[in-house]
Order: sequence, then C-alpha cells, then structure tokens
Amino acid sequence: MPTQNDIPVAQRISDPERSPKKQPVVKSRSILRSLFSVPWWAYFLAVLAFLSPIVSTRIWFALNADKVAQNPSNVAVVVAPPTTAPAPITFTPTPFAKIEPEPTLTTDPPEAEAPSDLFGHYAFAEAPANKLRTIGRAGDGYEIKLHESAAKSYLKMEADAKADGIDFVVISGFRTIAEQQELFFEISKQRNQTPAERAKVSAPPGHSEHHTGYALDIGDASVPSANLSISFEKTAAFQWLQNNAARYGFEMSFTPNNPQGVMYEPWHWRFVGDEDSLATFYKKSNRSNSFIKKP
Repeated sequence: MPTQNDIPVAQRISDPERSPKKQPVVKSRSILRSLFSVPWWAYFLAVLAFLSPIVSTRIWFALNADKVAQNPSNVAVVVAPPTTAPAPITFTPTPFAKIEPEPTLTTDPPEAEAPSDLFGHYAFAEAPANKLRTIGRAGDGYEIKLHESAAKSYLKMEADAKADGIDFVVISGFRTIAEQQELFFEISKQRNQTPAERAKVSAPPGHSEHHTGYALDIGDASVPSANLSISFEKTAAFQWLQNNAARYGFEMSFTPNNPQGVMYEPWHWRFVGDEDSLATFYKKSNRSNSFIKKP
C-alpha cells in the first residue's frame, strides 16, 4: 500500500526542494519588453527634439540666403548647438547707412508767360525787332512791318496782284503786346463788350497772331468800306487772294466755323511759307511760346 503523502499542499509548494526549478530569464526579452512598454509618442517627441534645431537653422538660412550673400557684413548670425529642446536663433543687425532721396528738379514757368489758350486764341511771343521789315505806312505815318521772310513774300504778292489790276491796302501788320492790350481793352469798353465777346473779334494781349510778325490785315484799295468787314469777301482783292495767296505762302487764319471759335475774318492772312512760320502756327509745342527765336 503506498505511503500517503500527508504533507499539506501549501507546504509542498513552498518547499524549495519539492517545488519545480525556475527557468532563467532572458535579458534581451526584458529589454524589448521595456522598449515596447514606452508609448509611441514619446519616441516622436524625442526625435522632434533632436531634429528641431537642425531644421529651424536650415529654414532660417534658406529664407535669408539672399540677404546674407548681398550684405555679409550687415548681419551677424549666432546659431546655438542642437539640444534636446529647440534652441533660439538670434541675429544682431548692423544699422544701415541712411540713404538720402535724390533731389527732384522742378521747372517753374516764367511769371510773365501767358496761358497757352485764352478764349480760343493761342499764345505767341513778340518777334524780335531786328527781324522786322517795313512793308507800308498808315495814314498817320505809322510803319507797318512784317517778319523779314513774310515781308519779302508779301511785297512780291502785292506787285503781282497790282499787275493783275488789284490794289491791296495793308491795314495792320506786326503789333506789340502793349499795342494789343490797348486795342483789346479800350475798344471793349467803348463797345460795352465782355472779354469773351471781345475775344470773338480781337485776340487778348499775348495771344494775337500779329505778335509773330507773320500775320497782316489786307483791304481792297478800291473798296475801303469793306475794310475789316465780312463784306471784304465780295471784293476783287479777296477773290485774287483766294486764288493766288498760297503761291506766296499765305493762308486765311480764321475761316468760317474755325475750330478756335473766332469770328470769320476774310481780311486776316498769315504767312506759313517757311519752317519757322509753319512751326509757329502748327506745332503743338508752340503753345509754350518757344518757336519765335530771340536774338
């Protein structure tokens, strides 16, 4: 009969001699278990802490590469070595030299220069006195003058018209600005005209073609009543001018319904027969009074 083992179960288990031997623990498995026990985000933070200063430094250099290349002495950069936490990046700018703006040139128009356009009349300067030539005399002995090139051409035209039986009478030629001032303001007072009304028949001072020495008023010696009147268009002198004036470099200034809005003046003719006279009346920059050459 087998002997009964009456030792208590608990005692048997605790007895080292009777309990089974423990197996040795493998160290490698313990290390792996420790690594796997760490949360994944802890590894992410560790990698981020390591890479952050390196990445931030590269980004700063990428953004400021042009400035550093152009002005290497103007910016001093101090980069902290990589640590477990992002290191601050500091820079100390060197003050730049103050750049003063370049002065701008301003050209103010002469105070005496008249407006370029007044009541439809353009501004003109006086022709120099040494460029004027006498072409006739008024009843009171006043010398009527034109610019030398216009005077030469007019005298030729007058002679040819006379050969055709037409007698011209020169009513007016060159006028100074002072003469035009009296003509404009005094007559407007006598006729009770406003400046705008007066400008329909006479240019304001500084805006008359007569200042150039290239313009003149012509009449028919056989019909004095038509002088400075629209009825001049019915005279033989006017018809001859219509047919022949262009050959001598003359044209009517103020035709019917002219764009300047000046009254029709069949007696008022201007010389455009050379480069200077043509530029005086037709170049846009004439509005600045720049085409009459001063001596």
